[in-house]
Amino acid sequence: MELNGKVAVVTGGTRGVGAGIARSLARAGADVVVCARRPPHTPLDRARFRPLDVRDADAVQAFFAELPRLDVLVNNAGGAPYRRLDQGDAQRHARVIELNLIAPLTVSLAAHDHLARTRGSLLMIGSVSGARPSPGTAAYGAAKAGLESLARSMAVEWAPRVRVNTLVVGMVRTELSHLHYGDEDGVQAVARTVPLGRLADPADVGAAAVFLASDAARYISGASLLIHGGGERPAFLDAATADKET
Repeated sequence: MELNGKVAVVTGGTRGVGAGIARSLARAGADVVVCARRPPHTPLDRARFRPLDVRDADAVQAFFAELPRLDVLVNNAGGAPYRRLDQGDAQRHARVIELNLIAPLTVSLAAHDHLARTRGSLLMIGSVSGARPSPGTAAYGAAKAGLESLARSMAVEWAPRVRVNTLVVGMVRTELSHLHYGDEDGVQAVARTVPLGRLADPADVGAAAVFLASDAARYISGASLLIHGGGERPAFLDAATADKET
């Protein structure tokens, strides 16, 4: 699964999952460009930074127009603050959808000609929130559901020259985990709900990205690969009494 000679762009690649993907692509031999609104706090080895707001369509067009070549695009930029639906107006929720669905579409369209020339690979970074209730981040979950659907349609429309797949990511331990799960005790408590017994590391997502970007996945397109450690243990199993001693 080597990417020697390939040029890869990772949006939102300066921290967290995006940085893990960028590092993994670089280790596989790719020439990696990461883009975000602000530079990384810690420089990424073997990756170049370019400032870019993926919500700015003109800036996105200019970015890809200046790029001489592109083999791999990873649409990773996204996220959302915790906000229940009735705690924000429609415009606030629409901005979440803009970042997590409209921006990846904008970036993908701007990158299409490059990817078609190199018969490249496009990866959407989805979320398990797109397939289950997502209280507090409902607009984010809706956007991620739309992103996965968009990728499947894109895979058909852009075949055979561009492969398009989605990494459906579960809970990942990053430098911002405390915002979602609390202190270390909270992180460990959440980890125990995962069948594999831990949260993902950004490198776990990065390894899957390398696979789908490489020739090892040359016949895989329109797929959604779950990176969630086995998912969630069904709540009814803990409530049931069938196997409990009385």
